[in-house]
Amino acid sequence: MDYSNAKILIIDDERAITKMVEMTLRKEGFRQLYTAHNAADSLRLIERHGADIILLDVMLPDQSGFELCPRIRALTDAYILFLTARTSDLDVLTGFATGGDDYVTKPFNPLEIAARIKARLRRGNAQSAQSPASREEKRQRYDYGRFTLDDAAGELLVEGEPVACPAMVYQLLHFLCKNPGIVFSKAQLYEAVWGLEGDADDNTVMVHIRKIRERIESNPSEPAHLLTVRGLGYKLVKEPRL
Repeated sequence: MDYSNAKILIIDDERAITKMVEMTLRKEGFRQLYTAHNAADSLRLIERHGADIILLDVMLPDQSGFELCPRIRALTDAYILFLTARTSDLDVLTGFATGGDDYVTKPFNPLEIAARIKARLRRGNAQSAQSPASREEKRQRYDYGRFTLDDAAGELLVEGEPVACPAMVYQLLHFLCKNPGIVFSKAQLYEAVWGLEGDADDNTVMVHIRKIRERIESNPSEPAHLLTVRGLGYKLVKEPRL
């Protein structure tokens, strides 16, 4: 796959890190690379060039990555991968809550960053490469009673009302809707939705499961549709359990 057209923005106040990541990505075939070392420059670059993938450091000199992320989200739906040395559950949850799609903890191997970017781009390319007829055949309305996922419109309706749904939350829900009643482990979900093989990142999957429940369940703490199967994973059921 040709990665030369993908626009990658690397945001980190440590110039050694941005240079290391940029050099690695260039060796891996990426050409449209931009770097920024603060929030203000990041926003200017996004407004000027756009972005497909954004690597976002949490600790920036003029604004934290958590504060910057919603401002980025107002400009683009780019895939946002947090780079952080802060690994507490609260920090990770904050990253997802502000609009991030995934995260990598420092120190990291830049080849891991490249692999994650490639996986994301491959998934996007595979979806866009489908013929119009093929895409139309696969578009459906998944009716689960309390909520409906309208694939053609890219919309989640809960009790008839549209509910905002970030891209990765939507994609995870869409995958589960297509496979009702089937139990998927975290690793299987991570590979199917994020495109990454190997051990799943528990926080990434668990946070997105929670985000789905907050949207589709009347009581997210006692889910009726998106169930946990202890020791195995998660499944989506069409009818609420009694």
